[in-house]
Amino acid sequence: MLTITELFEAGAHFGHKKEKSFPRAREFTYAIRDNVYVVDLEKTLQQLQKAIDYLKKSIQDGKIILFVGTKRQAKDAVKKIAQDLNLPYMTERWPGGMLTNFETIRRSLKTLTDLEGEMASEEFKLFTKKERKRIEEKCQKLNLIFEGVKNLRSLPDVLLVVDTAKEDVAVKEALRKEIPIVGICDTNANPDLIDIPIPANDDSKKTIELILKTIEEGMKIKAEVKENNKSAAKEDI
Repeated sequence: MLTITELFEAGAHFGHKKEKSFPRAREFTYAIRDNVYVVDLEKTLQQLQKAIDYLKKSIQDGKIILFVGTKRQAKDAVKKIAQDLNLPYMTERWPGGMLTNFETIRRSLKTLTDLEGEMASEEFKLFTKKERKRIEEKCQKLNLIFEGVKNLRSLPDVLLVVDTAKEDVAVKEALRKEIPIVGICDTNANPDLIDIPIPANDDSKKTIELILKTIEEGMKIKAEVKENNKSAAKEDI
């Protein structure tokens, strides 16, 4: 499990200035230094363990977790953990209505699937250069946004969000659809909106990578235990 020292070395304890912080975020801080809130890393570890336990249980129950992180510091780490766990992700801009108007989003996903199928067909070679370029550009545009959710056929059961303040539209949509949220929250975010807030410096690339890596390792351990139990059960039959 992650240690306080590792979090400290990654800069996870740096919050925002007092005037830019959300009042309820004080619950997860222990001091102010030079007008900047300092995150209580013991609480970070406590909340992180809660998050891992909840996410492991969600996977065990066959639920779909959608990973969200569109800021520069989060994109690569979010994409990696989602791909490693074979789960959907959003790392470009959040398309309005992703959750609240999912039927419209599904049509966009179908369009993307159809275009990719068209490009892979033999008939595509018979199209004019102009027609091929138009189809390719449309496909690239849709892929940029929807690459990580191409196989999403229904609303996700859980959102894991990096920087809940920045991803406020995703948070609002999840709240409207009553979808639970696990989120990395800096002191400028309202933790009351998040089911399991993980207090930490969400502007630090190292912190984001460290927390997501720990979550991934925890979820993989659960998956391995589950698979081992299945194998043992088969041997007993």
